[in-house]
Amino acid sequence: MNDLTVGLLGALLATNQPQAVSNLVQQETGVSVAIVNPNDPAEQELQKLMEDDDAVLAEVDGWIQTNNALVSRGAGETKEALNQRIHARLDTVRDQYADFLRRHPDSSRGYLAYGSFLDDIGDEQAGKVQFENASQLDPKNPAVWNNLANYYGENGPLTNAFADYARAIELDPAEPVYYQNFATTVYLFRKDAREFYGINEQQVFDKALALYRKAVQLDPDNFELATDYAESYYGIRPLRTNDALVAWTNALNSAHNDVEREGVFIHLARVKIAALRFDEARVQLDAVTNAIYADVKNRMERNLVERENAATNTVTISTNSVIASTNAPASAK
Repeated sequence: MNDLTVGLLGALLATNQPQAVSNLVQQETGVSVAIVNPNDPAEQELQKLMEDDDAVLAEVDGWIQTNNALVSRGAGETKEALNQRIHARLDTVRDQYADFLRRHPDSSRGYLAYGSFLDDIGDEQAGKVQFENASQLDPKNPAVWNNLANYYGENGPLTNAFADYARAIELDPAEPVYYQNFATTVYLFRKDAREFYGINEQQVFDKALALYRKAVQLDPDNFELATDYAESYYGIRPLRTNDALVAWTNALNSAHNDVEREGVFIHLARVKIAALRFDEARVQLDAVTNAIYADVKNRMERNLVERENAATNTVTISTNSVIASTNAPASAK
């Protein structure tokens, strides 16, 4: 970690990367897995350690945000001093995990939690080692394979990511995060997916979209997931207009407030402009009233007028050509 501050901020602010699933999620999967005994002293200790882990990460984030505000006013710590303080604080958590695992070397959840912590602070290679340790102790834990797939999705080889996401889903077919992560990876790395599955690019899109749809089906109230799925249509040529509109309409149904709803109106207008459905697009834009969308609304309205004029001119030119051809002398035809 050469620049821990930047690494932490990147982890905190990244939006379209595959998300690490919580190692606390417990669901009935029909798969034989180790049962966690909440009264086990080792499990209680691990639970407390994971809570401390979360608290320290939140504390460090607070330091970063506060120092950024001070620096903007000409005060605050230097980058080097802040990094040194952050390293020292995070090292206490490292030491706690290392001590716990020395005393409980058979704790697959301990390795998984430690790997997640290391991943959160940007030490992905070290985190991968801990996930591998967890996989050896508990190969039927789907979170382990999802986290390993996340690592391979960012660092390669992609073939491992595809295989490990599939394994996570096989072990827990009811967890939407696994489908979302898998969909994102297939979508972003289309060339690798083509080669791995022996399919063409449109079929790769079909696969990614099917995974997204399954995730949305399992988590229909997740607005961020619904918008991720809908936005994926922008990368497909030719644009699958009807499917994109259905996806954005579903996202609208999962919106929680007017800000989210008006954001979807913008996207619906964009797709309808591309489909030359100008009147419908104008209705969508008229429904956008929040000031935060003023600039993008203005751009969309200009784009609508330009596309509408271009379409009208094309029709006029085409009509004039037909008339001229019809009225031409027979010798000229």
